[in-house]
Amino acid sequence: MPDKSKTVKASGLINALGNRALELFTTSNGLISTAVIVLGFLTATLIILVIGRNPSGMYQAILQVVSGFDSRRGTWNTRYIGEWLVSSIPLILCALSFAFAARAGLFNIGSEGQYIAGLTAAQVIALFFPPVPVLHWIAAVLGAMAVGAAWGGIVGFFKARFKVSEVVATIMMNYIALYVHRLITMKIPGSNTFKTPDIPVTASLSSSMLSSLTNGSRLNYGLWFTIAAILLYWLIMEKTTLGYSLRAAGFNRDAAFYAGVRVNTSLTLAMAISGAFAGLAGASVSLGVFTHGRVLASFDNYGFDGIAVALGGSCTAVGIALVGLLFGMLKSAQPLMQSRQIPREITSIIMGLVVVFIALRAGIQLFAEWRMKKNAGRQTSESEDVS
Repeated sequence: MPDKSKTVKASGLINALGNRALELFTTSNGLISTAVIVLGFLTATLIILVIGRNPSGMYQAILQVVSGFDSRRGTWNTRYIGEWLVSSIPLILCALSFAFAARAGLFNIGSEGQYIAGLTAAQVIALFFPPVPVLHWIAAVLGAMAVGAAWGGIVGFFKARFKVSEVVATIMMNYIALYVHRLITMKIPGSNTFKTPDIPVTASLSSSMLSSLTNGSRLNYGLWFTIAAILLYWLIMEKTTLGYSLRAAGFNRDAAFYAGVRVNTSLTLAMAISGAFAGLAGASVSLGVFTHGRVLASFDNYGFDGIAVALGGSCTAVGIALVGLLFGMLKSAQPLMQSRQIPREITSIIMGLVVVFIALRAGIQLFAEWRMKKNAGRQTSESEDVS
């Protein structure tokens, strides 16, 4: 007859390990992000099977984007890698914009408007500023960041001073930015309904070195700006007094106020810095990817996709960089998927599912807490039976 006490101990050990696994999963942002991305791809695979297509086409397209290798022809082209990074740059910068505000307790849906404001400023400065080498593109980039910061700072000021909802305000500011952009750019001499005159070479962020390394891709100096932005985000949030004040205000504004944090100033500053990141994204796209200025007819959606990137990356610098590269890869893979008879909408489904699964995190945590309490109660009762 088996020893009952040993059975109880073994059962308790298994329950403890299960509880620990659940606790680790629900408290680890990295594990959750990885899990939701895997679930997104698995769901997309099932959808492709349901519509009667071969899901291997999706993974072949992804392989070609990240490595440049075309498995169908056996050729290798680094241009695909460069275009992947080009697609990732504005996503990462707009994700940093959302995340910076989120760490301060603000929900910034206005990254798209701040991106457009920065794009507009960069183009105007590029077309009208004296074409002085180096100074020209520096002025355009700094101008884009300043206008993006101002566009975000307005919302931060109204939030801090008059308690105006940043969600409502940023949504409205998106549309204002779009239509102001059209009014301004269409008044530029030589512009039409979809583009302005060519951007002067002195204002361009194109890089012959990066382009040659990636076989003529549009990869530009925006890559270095993005790396610098990721490092700056991490440095401010994790290593400075300003970052501590912003995070404290995000956790509990009342407690932060009584601890001496100037909460209203922190909120305004958080939205301004958030807007600066989005403005930099606008400059990177308008000056680095295109040879002419753009007249937007609708949103580019980088700001909205950046929300998904930030949530998927748990608003951390490393997480945002990785998820931004993932989403950029999916966007770059769309035409390649179509050539393999895979609907390009599959990539949007994956990105949407990542956000949905992230939103379900609270439900998973509640289930885990209930399960751990149940296991703890069962273990206690079994121990009492043995004694």
